[in-house]
Amino acid sequence: MGGIDISVIGLFIAVVTGFGSYVLGKRMREKRAAKKREKDRIASQANETRQVRRARERKERGE
Repeated sequence: MGGIDISVIGLFIAVVTGFGSYVLGKRMREKRAAKKREKDRIASQANETRQVRRARERKERGE
């Protein structure tokens, strides 16, 4: 392979760090998406009329 010696330990370390990077990236992406969803929800509720807001609050309370 062009004179490059890849050891089993080096390959194992590369696989483990690659997998760790994937998991960390996935968690960060999910966290960022949750924050964006919450921000969008708050923004949409800020634009509600009083009647719509009270109807939603009644529904959330289960009345």
